Amino acid sequence: MFEIDELLKKIKRVHFIGIGGSGMSPLADILYKEGYELSGSDNNETDTLARMRNLGIPVHLGQRAENIEGAEMIVYTAALLPDNPELVAAKASGIPTFERSKLLGAITRIYPNAMCVSGTHGKTTTCSMLTQVFIEAGLDPTAVIGGRLPLTGTNGIVGHTEHMVCESCEFVDTFLDLTPDIAVILNVDEDHLDYFKTFENLKNSFVKFASMATKCIVYNGDDENTREVVARAHGICQKPLISFGEGEGNDLRAVNITDDSEYFSFDCVRDGVTLGRVTLSVPGRHNVYNALAVIACSLYSGVPFESIVRGISDFHGAGRRFEKLAEIDGITIVDDYAHHPLELEVTLKTAMQMGFKNVYAVFQPFTYSRTAMLFDDFVRVLSIPDKCIMTEIMGSREINTYNIYTSQLAEKIPGSVWFNTFEEVAEYTVGIAKPGDLIITLGCGDIYKAAKIMIKKLKERSTR
Repeated sequence: MFEIDELLKKIKRVHFIGIGGSGMSPLADILYKEGYELSGSDNNETDTLARMRNLGIPVHLGQRAENIEGAEMIVYTAALLPDNPELVAAKASGIPTFERSKLLGAITRIYPNAMCVSGTHGKTTTCSMLTQVFIEAGLDPTAVIGGRLPLTGTNGIVGHTEHMVCESCEFVDTFLDLTPDIAVILNVDEDHLDYFKTFENLKNSFVKFASMATKCIVYNGDDENTREVVARAHGICQKPLISFGEGEGNDLRAVNITDDSEYFSFDCVRDGVTLGRVTLSVPGRHNVYNALAVIACSLYSGVPFESIVRGISDFHGAGRRFEKLAEIDGITIVDDYAHHPLELEVTLKTAMQMGFKNVYAVFQPFTYSRTAMLFDDFVRVLSIPDKCIMTEIMGSREINTYNIYTSQLAEKIPGSVWFNTFEEVAEYTVGIAKPGDLIITLGCGDIYKAAKIMIKKLKERSTR
């Protein structure tokens, strides 16, 4: 039925265009561990590329037509522009060429219990936490995660059981190429409107995704948009529903929620019966909902509640998800992937409640379309920290037809500043930071590089 499923049984040599991306590198990890011969390319030098090279995978910096030579299959990221020279050469070569979601879909069909986690926010944290629970329970899962799981040090894991954890992104409808056994929806908010055009179109895609579930739909019963999507999907697929949240109507609930310093605890109640106390080791109340989604999937898959509680408690976050990078002379540096206004709002409010003297948010806007379409929301949420420091917008796959610039955000955000280079950002930020302060870099691009420069500067200052 699926061309790529049959092709994978016949070929051994695969080339990845954009191998360093968060959605591409775990697929490369899986194929590498399954014995395929790989090569790849990317435009920006990253830690991921260095890790790939250490495995012996040849990775080219810069994308040129000759890089695809010898490949029997080519996989590319949806973030590429249509005139990318490798993509153009791939499509002209006659070599079977697939967008990454097609490969991910083929992998989901290998496993009888593919838990596909979707939602505008929280996918990576939830997938990482869920994977940790299954690993610690001895269930040896396969996983494709959008961030690095500290327990394994990778985004992709090859297991040898029926269980798979899969991050399922709505961008350009890529999650519709998957075959979810358990379809999870954490939330549904406005995003990627450069592609969907309207919020209604986006919701329609979530309906299609949920209706493809072969076993059940796990969803946030406290989120109005998610409830609407699931009700429509249920009318199509008639699969069992499992709702989670704080509200009384949910199948799985968090009650008696308490905040001990920076981490939350709650009693988990299923169908009116209290199962036990759950304690998180990641900050932010939003992670109560992520944990409930993990508990719902795990219980449905037969994981004992005691094992779930232990795995959640042992989970201290995913790479680039409120990841503490360093503490130098009393200054804490954290890095986070948040790039949508609602993600930024949750992350920054969490940071402001953690007892730091000052919170300095260092933000790299990502894509011109998102910045322009959600401009007022960005202004509102970036006014939350004590000070906002910004870089110019990272356009990624886009051309600036919106005539939007970071300077326009800075004009509206009280006390904010912006710079063209990470060096300037780092120099300014470490210059104002004092003991007891938090510096948090934010964005889904390469803003983490600015954090590394800051750490270097702070260490040099400390040595002096």
